[in-house]
Amino acid sequence: MPRYAVGLPNVGPFADARTLLDLAVAAEEAGWDGVFLWDHVLFHDGDWPVVSPVVVASAIATRTSRIRLGVLVTALPRRRVQVVARETATLDALSGGRLVFGAGIGSMDLEYSAFGEDPDLRARGRRLDESLAQLGALWSGEEVATPTGARVRMLPAPVQRPRIPVWCAGRWPNRPGFRRSARWDGVVATFTGAGQGVPVPVGQFADAVRFVAAERGSLDGFDVAVEGWTAPEDAAEVVAPYAAAGLTWWIEAMGWWRGGPDAARERILAGPTV
Repeated sequence: MPRYAVGLPNVGPFADARTLLDLAVAAEEAGWDGVFLWDHVLFHDGDWPVVSPVVVASAIATRTSRIRLGVLVTALPRRRVQVVARETATLDALSGGRLVFGAGIGSMDLEYSAFGEDPDLRARGRRLDESLAQLGALWSGEEVATPTGARVRMLPAPVQRPRIPVWCAGRWPNRPGFRRSARWDGVVATFTGAGQGVPVPVGQFADAVRFVAAERGSLDGFDVAVEGWTAPEDAAEVVAPYAAAGLTWWIEAMGWWRGGPDAARERILAGPTV
């Protein structure tokens, strides 16, 4: 049986830390299993406000006790991996071991090019793989070599062992993100042409899951997440075919296209299913 989470943007009408915190607390009280935030420093509409998902996730960790939380997904190639290691280890401890770390290349070239970072997709993919390897080593709590050859040890290590679960993003039918996810603990599956009102075709979802299963050899202990939208009265029916194809986490996508924070609060308070 899949678990149900709430997905919250950190931009536009949702770019208010107190609003996001209130929605997350409401989600825990209403029986949801997780709350996951977007990661942006800019947005397509340059006039829209943006808030830090790391700061908001930290606030959520202090006001909740049960739900899984995290950023889906962190655009890791534009982040300093040593800073991310410190942030995530601290957040995992603050939450009592409830953090999920989502990782991807990001969806906006401008978030790279505007600050002097290489926006090339292949370069971002290489940087992502390098950063994930470094992050896993730094989380170990053991002495490790940095890219300069220095020896460092980062303590405290995360609460979760052997590591914080890492879910990597993939955009089907492109394969690289799904291959990457197969080397870690989960996949956040997105699909060309789907999202914000356009549902993910179940057949394409099943194809993507079969691809990851073939890459791994098994889906045992592996999480498969996808975003969509439901009403509480039809949620079980909508999610069932995805679950039959391997879904473990349904992320109820909230956003301005569904009516903004007030509509999100109403859906959250209704609970994941009836």
